[in-house]
Amino acid sequence: MSNSLRRTAKDFMVETVHARYSFNFSWMGRSIIQYPQDLVALQEIIWQVKPDLIVETGVAHGGSAVFFASLLELNAHAGGPKDAEVWCVEIDLRSHNREALEAHPMYPRIRVFDGSSVDPNIAATIAQKASSCERVLVVLDSNHTHEHVLDELRLYAPLVSVGSYCVVFDTVIEDLEGVEFTDRPWGKGDNPKTAVAEFLRSNDDFMVDSSIDEKLLISAAPGGYLKRAK
Repeated sequence: MSNSLRRTAKDFMVETVHARYSFNFSWMGRSIIQYPQDLVALQEIIWQVKPDLIVETGVAHGGSAVFFASLLELNAHAGGPKDAEVWCVEIDLRSHNREALEAHPMYPRIRVFDGSSVDPNIAATIAQKASSCERVLVVLDSNHTHEHVLDELRLYAPLVSVGSYCVVFDTVIEDLEGVEFTDRPWGKGDNPKTAVAEFLRSNDDFMVDSSIDEKLLISAAPGGYLKRAK
């Protein structure tokens, strides 16, 4: 990729954050709050890995849970695990989002835990489930502070099967020059990317899959696609 294209992509990311661009999209009727490029990358990963369990922290409107469940449904029709599920954790699932999610045709593949993703009891329940699964994929997209994401990585990354991924969203916060997160507890120097850097310093089981960054250019998770190598 040319340097000019990289600069254009970086400028695009900054401008789209101001414009709340990621709020434009939905999946099967539920707001997903993601960049389309990341959704394509996740689809490629799910098709490649064919997980029987996807663990997701952060539910919001439920669009990503529905997205994952629908891809597991497609995988099941194409020879993948028939009973694959999405287990999600959300500390504040609004009643109208819960009702819409529970009424969705993809809901039979979804289980939602109410509480913090770093609650040890919730993490232990999910770990027990993961221990009975052959292929596990983890997606972290809840509280974006350094400490919270680092705690999530320590709890959930060990559940990932070799060859699968732990995808850490909103690492882009560290790269957004001129963007202030005045209404959030995270920002430059305190965000998912800094947590990933600390985690990788003491864990050599994972590596950043830079090939995904190279082809996406536009992503909310640059340096956040962590592939388990061993």
